[in-house]
Amino acid sequence: MACQIVTSLDRIWAPYRALFVDLWGCYHNGITPYPAAVAALQAYRAQGGIAILLTNAPRPAGHVERFLDRIGAPKDSYDGIMSSGGACQRALASGDYGRAFHYVGPDRDRHMLSGVGLDDMPLGQADGILLTGLRDDMTETPDDYAAEIAEWKARALPVLCANPDLIVDRGEQRLFCAGALALAYEQAGGEVIWFGKPHGPTYEQTFGLLAEIAGEDIPKAQVLAIGDGIQTDVKGGLDYGLDVLFITGGLATGELGPDPERPEAALLEAYLAAHASTPRFAIGRLR
Repeated sequence: MACQIVTSLDRIWAPYRALFVDLWGCYHNGITPYPAAVAALQAYRAQGGIAILLTNAPRPAGHVERFLDRIGAPKDSYDGIMSSGGACQRALASGDYGRAFHYVGPDRDRHMLSGVGLDDMPLGQADGILLTGLRDDMTETPDDYAAEIAEWKARALPVLCANPDLIVDRGEQRLFCAGALALAYEQAGGEVIWFGKPHGPTYEQTFGLLAEIAGEDIPKAQVLAIGDGIQTDVKGGLDYGLDVLFITGGLATGELGPDPERPEAALLEAYLAAHASTPRFAIGRLR
């Protein structure tokens, strides 16, 4: 089935009782919400739909909600939040992966450990690595971690990756995420435990949250996944058996024509073929 290019969410939302909506690149740009996306979700909810923000943010849902409050995201544009960071923190608290973790990431996310009563351990005393991102994603790349990756591998330490995204656009700047560093470790032969999209457990948990909100189980056929990451949002939704709306004006900006609001059909077809991906719908930006 060819991917259908649409111009607005309301043209296709009738069969869907719920949306799983990616945040970064779809709902906001890391600095401010997209007004058209907010309005679209408000309109969808006003006619009875449920909108869950499904994000690969490496922090629990409560922290994500406070961030959304700070950037001016209206509460009436979503019903709930599911984050990869929340899933990762629950795994840390369970003790299934040990109790001693060496932290790698920005200082702002150390609460991932402290929030469940754990300390940042020296590498020599660690059972594993908690990875939430680069320490300074404004200046660093995964290449800066080559020596550390070699040491993690030598110690056979598993890496718990709280954010599987490879890259993200903050405003006009493209930055590396934890997923890029975890992928480098995996390619070096290290073990990575992934949390978030495109991995199945995050969708299982999100359907659990959806059932709590709706008061009943909602079938997959009545859920539309929305996102701009072809290897995370789109792949994850498709692998889980969901219809997907691909936001082409996010990470793929510049690859599908000069206007991010209007993907060109031929370029979109070639792009999707190159990624062996078949989302049901595509739109320039969520609106």
